Amino acid sequence: MSKPDQAELSTLRDRVDSAWEDRALLQSDDHRKAVRRTLALLDEGQIRVASPPSEPGGTWEVHAWIKKAVLLYFVTQSMRTERVGSFEYHDKIPLGRDWAEAGVRVVPPATARYGAFIERGCILMPSYVNIGAYISAGTMVDTWATVGSCAQIGANVHLSGGVGIGGVLEPPGASPVIIEDGCFLGSRAIVVEGVHLEREVVLGANVVITASTPVIDVTGPEAVTYKGRVPARSVVIPGTRPKQFPAGEYQIACALIIGRRKESTDQRTSLNEVLRAFDVPV
Repeated sequence: MSKPDQAELSTLRDRVDSAWEDRALLQSDDHRKAVRRTLALLDEGQIRVASPPSEPGGTWEVHAWIKKAVLLYFVTQSMRTERVGSFEYHDKIPLGRDWAEAGVRVVPPATARYGAFIERGCILMPSYVNIGAYISAGTMVDTWATVGSCAQIGANVHLSGGVGIGGVLEPPGASPVIIEDGCFLGSRAIVVEGVHLEREVVLGANVVITASTPVIDVTGPEAVTYKGRVPARSVVIPGTRPKQFPAGEYQIACALIIGRRKESTDQRTSLNEVLRAFDVPV
């Protein structure tokens, strides 16, 4: 497929935005083709729902019009049956395919929907990747892990067994879940509601982080609380904190930053060291 230039992207954006405001425009070939072309580009990784910053310390840019195209694509599609060996699927969105050409190892019955881009060198164990997701090179999506709609997963990330990465499709301008390069998520960890893990974060098993979850750094003389993001190289475990209710005081869930990965060591060695040093369950 040809690479889009800025003029084409501008036209696609205008037509998608117009169809979003007036669904009747989807009866027009030009607008339907704009939605489908956007999804094709998304599927090939030539565009993505959110773009990383061009400079260190910058912010990710969410492209709301691409998320609108994903939602409009559902409207333009009809239900159909697909058979893969003994498996049968009945859905509006086709399955990803041509994995050998893409250089991706896919272990049955792993499933990735059309519109999700998975870069060369990734491994999908029996898992699920939803439409709009972007997974960078060298990442492992382990058994029964789920990557939700439009999630942005960096390079050399390990999503351990049963990890849940939430999807964020609506509202279109909302930030998706972002997992930056080199992160390690332990078994059954859950990250949802547009939470951002900065590079090389380690989440222990069963850590749950939502947009409102307090992420408390307890490594210094005073606690520092974050919400919606985890700073780079943090080592995080599940925790609780007391909260007073009319019926009494109870413990509510939080996440605790108990240490940092070292920049001075090799990434893989550093990961092994922190898992041992902080006794982090994975």
